[in-house]
Formats: sequence, C-alpha cells, structure tokens
Amino acid sequence: MKAALIQMNSISDRAANLTRAESLIEAAIAKDHPDWICLPEVFDFMGGTREDKFAAAAPFPDSPAYQMMRDLARKHHIFIHAGSMLEKRPHEDRLRNTSIAFNAQGEEVARYSKIHLFDITAPNGQAYRESSTFAAGHDVVTYDCAGLTIGCAICYDLRFPSLFQALMDKGAQMIALPAAFTLQTGKDHWHVLCRARAIETETFFCAAAQTGSFLHQGEERHTYGHSLIVDPWGRVLADGDIAEGHVCAEIDVAEVKRVRAMIPVAAHKVDLR
Repeated sequence: MKAALIQMNSISDRAANLTRAESLIEAAIAKDHPDWICLPEVFDFMGGTREDKFAAAAPFPDSPAYQMMRDLARKHHIFIHAGSMLEKRPHEDRLRNTSIAFNAQGEEVARYSKIHLFDITAPNGQAYRESSTFAAGHDVVTYDCAGLTIGCAICYDLRFPSLFQALMDKGAQMIALPAAFTLQTGKDHWHVLCRARAIETETFFCAAAQTGSFLHQGEERHTYGHSLIVDPWGRVLADGDIAEGHVCAEIDVAEVKRVRAMIPVAAHKVDLR
C-alpha cells in the first residue's frame, strides 16, 4: 500500500482551509497515486477564539469538511483519513477533536475523538487549554484498510504510550497520528516520540502535521511541520520538513511481520499492574 501525508498551514478560515486541503490532496493523487491519504489535526480550522471554533464546527455528517473528504474518497477510490475536524455534538457545551476514516467508496469506517487534551504551558510561557473548548473521547479505535489494520491517535496522544500499546493489542499494523505539534516542543520531541512509538509498537507510524503560523485569539503561534512516515524498525521513510505539500512511502505489512518475528515484543509483555 502507498500512503501519503498532507502537510498544511491551516488558519481561522474554514473555506480557505478546505480549498487548500482539496488542492493538496488532488496534487498528491496526481503525482504519487496513493491508496491512503491522511490530513493533519484540525485541518478545517486552526486558531481563532472559542466562539470562532464553535461557528466553524458542525455535526457529522453535516460538516462541510466531512462531506468534502467523503466525496474525494469516493471520487478517487482511495481511503482518506480525514486528519481531525471540529465536531459539534447536540446538547454538548464543548466540541470534539475528531478523526474520520473513509473507505474507497466514501463510507465512514472509523471515528476517533482525541483522548488526551492539550492543557500545557510551553517553554515561553504560552498556555494551551484545549479542554476549555473540547471534550475528551474515550474509545480506542482501529479500522481495516484493504487488509491492513490502522490505529487512530491525535497529536498530544503521542506522549501516552499506553494508548499505542492498546492499539497494538487490537492488532494495529500502522498508526495514523494527525497533529499540530507546537514549534517549541516539536523541535526537541517530535522525531524522538514518533520513532519511539513506531519502535515500541512495531508498526508503521504515519504522522501528518500542521506547519507554519496561525493566530489564536490575536496571538501568533507556530507549528512544527515535519510530517513523518516511520517504519516498524524506527527508520524515517519520509519527512515533510516545513513546507506545505505531501510526503509518500510504501507500507509493506511483511515488514511488520519481519520485525515482530525478530523481536516478539507482544509475546514478552508482562502486566506490572
């Protein structure tokens, strides 16, 4: 299977983001003909105020972002892992940060809401409080992509190995991680963590990233970029650097089997609780 990751610089303009996402997807398909495409975290809307996010969000499947990704999957007969999108749920006072996976017929085959919310203080003192706008999900989610089992995670989830062990236990052979990693944390932690999760789970690790700057409540913030495809041995097969665009690599399930046969981590796990 050939996988492609879309790297983009989303801003607080939903229409502009969707136009850009469609353009980048079409370019990736025209050049590399992938079987599976993943977009970054909240590709439909980055930044703004809490009120701006609620105005840009919509219930699924009524969301314009949802409908566009569904239609593109159907048009091109490919799987699209729709990064994550702003999901509004009836009778809830917070949004969900939600990934949707569509199969080659445009059918929804998986829905994952981010479990670990980004409530941190960055080295420069900037505070991030994702929980003020978003509610956390609870479900560990995998789906089948033409015989390959793909596990779902989003951005800050990357720092919590237990989630990835749970995905491995559910049979994941590849993990998709849409992200909007900050520049400050990304430069020190991004490559290390992505490679570590691939090595620990002995999976292909596909992390589609936001890049560049955006305005959050009038304050400029920066994302790290460097969308990564890492193999089960921890080798980086593709790195998107900092420009918008896409990266692509072959995903060979035989490599997962080969690495797991050499180092049978799953068979050696001990429950220490």
